[in-house]
Amino acid sequence: MPALWELSIHEAAELLRRREISSVELTRAHLERIDALDDTLHAFITRTPDLALEQAEAADRRIAAGEAVMPLTGIPLAIKDVISTDGVRTTCGSHILENFVPPYDATVMQRLNAAGIVMLGKTNMDEFAMGSSTENSAFFPTRNPWDIERVPGGSSGGSAVAVAASEAMGSLGSDTGGSIRQPGALSNVTALKPSYGRVSRYGLVAFASSLDQIGPFARDARDAALLFQSIAGPDPLDSTAVNVPVPDYSAALTGDLKGLRVGVPEEYWVEGTEPGVVASVRAAIETLRELGAEVGDVSLPHTRYGVAAYYIIAPAEASANLARYDGIKYGFSVREDAEDLLDVYKKSRQQGFGAEVKRRIMIGTYALSSGYYDAYYLRAEKTRTLIKQDFDRAFERFDVLVSPVSPTVAFKIGAKVDDPYQMYLSDVFTIPANLAGICGLSMPGPFSEGLPVGVQLLGAAFKEEVLLRVADAYQRATDYHRRRPALNAIGAA
Repeated sequence: MPALWELSIHEAAELLRRREISSVELTRAHLERIDALDDTLHAFITRTPDLALEQAEAADRRIAAGEAVMPLTGIPLAIKDVISTDGVRTTCGSHILENFVPPYDATVMQRLNAAGIVMLGKTNMDEFAMGSSTENSAFFPTRNPWDIERVPGGSSGGSAVAVAASEAMGSLGSDTGGSIRQPGALSNVTALKPSYGRVSRYGLVAFASSLDQIGPFARDARDAALLFQSIAGPDPLDSTAVNVPVPDYSAALTGDLKGLRVGVPEEYWVEGTEPGVVASVRAAIETLRELGAEVGDVSLPHTRYGVAAYYIIAPAEASANLARYDGIKYGFSVREDAEDLLDVYKKSRQQGFGAEVKRRIMIGTYALSSGYYDAYYLRAEKTRTLIKQDFDRAFERFDVLVSPVSPTVAFKIGAKVDDPYQMYLSDVFTIPANLAGICGLSMPGPFSEGLPVGVQLLGAAFKEEVLLRVADAYQRATDYHRRRPALNAIGAA
């Protein structure tokens, strides 16, 4: 049998059910893995070993008592530090919330806890989910396990690395403009951004409320389906969580792609995309064709306006959402040297927020200001509608669209940190899906110069089962998702 930290969720679940391993053994294996690797990789902001072992013991008792257990019972997971966890600090990667401990669980945590999961800790991220490299964390950058001199992507870089380095069996992240799919691609894990409204946002600390969604990272599509099944569905605490039936995602993994219609967007092969990325995605498309899919070209003409529209809409919503961090109600506060209440606001926000968060607050405030609202925000929202209509027309002809996730493989730490425009272009292929509210998935494809490349699958709203079906069939035919980084040099055999 492989090492316990090498098991997939579905493999471990079966061994737990047959009582061939215990959750405590499984959890200890992952805690030891974290101890060996994470002082270098920095996937975690907060580790919770005592809580994890308590939860593992509870899971073992449930299994020993013969209770009806769920597929995630006793499975060690990691949670992005933007999701509220009762009694465990939630920092959002920011000094302004460095010591904030929520008094409640997010809905996704309530559902995972009911399923009997084990929480290993909270993962590192770009501050308030604003970034594409996890370099904007107020604490430290996360390093890519495939090359520790490179970024893992962002903003959910810690969650992606925890899975890629086998520090956790799965994890949750959030995706506002690519923050699940892009780190999934650069770290070689399967990463799913659900449709807007498929997963409750209650307890997800808001960046841009009309764009944010929580989703899973996993080693393969089968594990992603199990994680997603546990968190999807309506929620009375979130009016944007849509009351539509949740299918059995695992049942959709038939391995059969015959007759599936695959569209290849012409606009997703932009200048500046690395040749190795293009070759990898083209090869993946040919594999889908060989598996029985029908492949054709499609045009999404308003794609080129996606980045511009996003960087008006998202900062505008961030400007409003982050106004609550004022140094008064909770979080970091500067009062000693403040002259008056307004000075408390200014000093607390100035010292508590990092440079990228301040940049986006200023962009958003400007776009919403008197005299500029119509010229910027309203026009961006109209562009958003055109992008959605492009997708609507495409999905009349095709079941799934295939494109790159990122125009490049993982870049060197520090390479883009002083050039926000180049950093923003890292999300050029992922942003349109958020603007349109559709679902997207990154699956590992052929490598380029020894580094992972993600293949993006885009589906119509609430059609995640189609993406999971395609990813599963592709993974049955390839082994890219099974490749693991060599980490011996930093302490893991």
